[in-house]
Amino acid sequence: MADRVLIVEDRDNLRAMLVRTLGAAFEVESAPNAEQAIERLPAGRFAVVLSDVKLPGGSGNDVLAAARSVPTPPEVVLMTAYADLPAAVNALRAGAYDYVAKPFQPEDIVRIVQRAAERFALVNRARELEAALDSQEGAALIGTSAGVVVARELISRVGPISVPVLLTGESGTGKEVAARELHRIRGKGPWVAINCGAIPENLLEAELFGVAKGSYTGATRDRPGLFEAAHGGTLFLDEIGDLPLPLQVKINRAIEEGEIRRVGETEARTVDVRLVSATHRNLEAMVTQGMFRADLYYRLRVVEIRMPPLRERPGDIALLAARFLTMAATRFGTGARSLHPDALAALEGHSWPGNVRELRHALESAAVLGRGEVIALSDLPEALRSARSPAMPRFHEAMERVHDRAARDYLIDLLRRHRGNVTHAAEEAGVERETLHRLLKKHGVEAAGFRDGDR
Repeated sequence: MADRVLIVEDRDNLRAMLVRTLGAAFEVESAPNAEQAIERLPAGRFAVVLSDVKLPGGSGNDVLAAARSVPTPPEVVLMTAYADLPAAVNALRAGAYDYVAKPFQPEDIVRIVQRAAERFALVNRARELEAALDSQEGAALIGTSAGVVVARELISRVGPISVPVLLTGESGTGKEVAARELHRIRGKGPWVAINCGAIPENLLEAELFGVAKGSYTGATRDRPGLFEAAHGGTLFLDEIGDLPLPLQVKINRAIEEGEIRRVGETEARTVDVRLVSATHRNLEAMVTQGMFRADLYYRLRVVEIRMPPLRERPGDIALLAARFLTMAATRFGTGARSLHPDALAALEGHSWPGNVRELRHALESAAVLGRGEVIALSDLPEALRSARSPAMPRFHEAMERVHDRAARDYLIDLLRRHRGNVTHAAEEAGVERETLHRLLKKHGVEAAGFRDGDR
């Protein structure tokens, strides 16, 4: 579905021209005065409001104030024939996305409204994810880089379906966060988790499958295992690559037959468990080396979701940092709210072997030890200070680069998934085919290059 745009203009001929111009790319409504526009805002779910400043029944600034007060605020672009710098600054301070002077070219309005709609989409995706993820490391799934976008999409598609999922990626990339999100989306039964590498091999079988009374010295009562505890819900097997080969056989059988046997029992017990596994190891290589069973590997890997390392998503660091500083303020009562450009450059220049977890701990440390509202380079841990980039672009230039890079990565992945079929790609992206063509042209992406499926 196309984004919705509300045009507020009292001159009939200009309003009609704007409706025609923007109607090719957006779902357009119009109002001839501020009063009617303000009435439509609460229920309209508009992405962008394009409003004249001088209007009957109020002003564009009144429309702007009303737009900022609705639950999902649209981006607002103001138009006027009386543009000057103070008015532009005041409008931007009040929350306007942009401010344009009449007369203007139709293509300029289309470009500005398109960018405003893209910003609306990004801001609201971030808001929705913030609301869904309230855990300390939930920010691992926040970002606009291609790898995170793909992971989030797979999680949302697979979440409701009770199929085994294998989460792969380095330590600290958020595999458990992804597993919890899969469980949350399904919304059924208990959540049970175990780290297969943290329990001695001789105790792991009893932990997973349970124990019958008298099966060995000290087994003074029947004790259910984690498979039974997770019945009807999700069993998360972290570090599945550390699972001993004998137990691999039993877990494979449990998945295949939907049954388990407690240690010391011959009676089979039926279990209904959604199995999510995670590993930082290369299971495919372990299969080749005889260290992991091929049949279990393929049963666990019905769907594989790769969690990208932080070094592949430097454009997400500013967003992640803002989230972690907010959480530190809540958790520790710290006053730091933002990063000095030198500190951000240092974070973006670091290789992050510990990934998102390492970033979170670094920012918690800086927030606790820092003395002001802005984290300085000197507040960061020593290992990060030498990673500072030699020069920083201006803020708006940096934001443009991040946005353009994220948009291009998204378009490339979208076309790769649909083998260059623009119609199918547009349907999945939720935009009109013509809009997608314009985005492809803007970001220099050729659909034809993906039709052989090689890219």
